[in-house]
Amino acid sequence: MFSLPQQALDIKSDVADFFNKQILPNNHLWHEQSQQGQAIPAIENTIRTKAKALGLWNMALPQLTDSEPGLRLSNLEFTGVAEVLGRLGWASRVFNCHAPDVPNMELLQLFGSDSQKSRWLEPLLDAQFGSAFAMTEPDVASSDPANLETSIIRDGDQWVINGTKWFATNASNEKCRLIIVVGVTDPEAAKSRRQSMILVPTDTPGIKVKRNLPVFDHTSTNGFHPELEFTDVRVPVTNLLGQQGAGFAMGQARLGPARLHHCMRAIGECEVLISLMVKRSTERTTFGKRIDEYSSTQAAISLSRIELDQCRLLVQQTAHQLDTVGNKIARKQISMIKVAVARSYQSIADRTIQLYGARGVTNDTPAASAFSRARAFRIYDGPDEVHLQTIARLEQQEQSGNLLDHYLLNQEV
Repeated sequence: MFSLPQQALDIKSDVADFFNKQILPNNHLWHEQSQQGQAIPAIENTIRTKAKALGLWNMALPQLTDSEPGLRLSNLEFTGVAEVLGRLGWASRVFNCHAPDVPNMELLQLFGSDSQKSRWLEPLLDAQFGSAFAMTEPDVASSDPANLETSIIRDGDQWVINGTKWFATNASNEKCRLIIVVGVTDPEAAKSRRQSMILVPTDTPGIKVKRNLPVFDHTSTNGFHPELEFTDVRVPVTNLLGQQGAGFAMGQARLGPARLHHCMRAIGECEVLISLMVKRSTERTTFGKRIDEYSSTQAAISLSRIELDQCRLLVQQTAHQLDTVGNKIARKQISMIKVAVARSYQSIADRTIQLYGARGVTNDTPAASAFSRARAFRIYDGPDEVHLQTIARLEQQEQSGNLLDHYLLNQEV
């Protein structure tokens, strides 16, 4: 359906070769170092240096300029690369193609001033430090941005921030230096003009990490999902990102590509899960039969393949639309992939767990952690329900019922 230039295919091949030779063989070591408490495992830094030296860097930024480091790929061209990176949770960081840094860099590319780009974007492009995005709040339904309560009040030449955020991914990692905070600068404005974004250095007084949130009873060894408290946090007025009151629109510009990238990576992980199902089904027997001889096993594998290939085509179509018509016009397709991929991701992970039995619920395989990520994916970056509402609303706007009465019998036309 979509043809890619040879250069993009060659880059995907190079990334896959690097992944198979440098990343995957070191996965056990990475987990050992992570469990020892290393915020960024040493082996990850070593491999990242090699990837950067080869020029396999910053491949998820279509707005990358010639003067910035990395390979500029379109969203469609990046789909194949992202699948490879999705095979392991930490692989994207090796190539500086990971969330939340990529969507944060896109925000800085689109809306940052020259001084903001110099201070924050350039070091992020070079992976000198990490960043976080703080929008979701514990006390309100944050799927509706109009509910946000964190206040950002101007006081002379400073902004003063007060409020609580959580699931500010990466904010408690020792390498994080920047938090992009979304808050209310004008509570009396129209709902879509109340919020703004502020660049907050992590060493600013008044920021407290209340806790690192356990997800499905698992706490990340790298402290990826903290709850943050902002108490009279003061930053210069020049730390406003973009225009005051444009936070909602900027958030939509950020979330479109971010949702696409999450879906791309999920497809890569699902490929691993299907391979693991096939492997398991040929290795175990029950009641005198190999597991792959049972129709239930065959259905699990077959349905997973059907769902995944459907999702891949939908993701490629959406990536093409982002490249050609932009985030706003492609918003229905973005919502469609967010729902379709998240649900298929969860189903495929669940089937993998079932085939692995008792081992499937342990951390011996990627299935259990994949299931928890897939289930969370149905909530973060917008819950299923919100995306389904968006799809239905846009579908109604696009439909024309002028000729439909001709299909309905026994009524006047």
